[in-house]
Amino acid sequence: MLHHILVKFTPDAGDHAALESRIRALFGQALAVLGMEAVRVFPSCIDRPNRHDLMIVMTLSREGLAAFDASPVYARWKAEFGPVIAQKTIFDCE
Repeated sequence: MLHHILVKFTPDAGDHAALESRIRALFGQALAVLGMEAVRVFPSCIDRPNRHDLMIVMTLSREGLAAFDASPVYARWKAEFGPVIAQKTIFDCE
């Protein structure tokens, strides 16, 4: 399945390109999670107030999603980036 995470950063989040680089490095480690097949990170190409800033797309099994949610990568994601995320949308599809 595809697991999408769309992120809108807080106004004081800082340099979005630097955040993207750190997020890309962190989610690269998710490839070690059982059931994870691929991870892609896409920055938005349009800077408007009504747009999200970044999208993470993971290809994984349903069991892989549960494994990811229990992983150190997910814990770091929440701890390190939670404070700079104003809004997050999750969407899963086949």
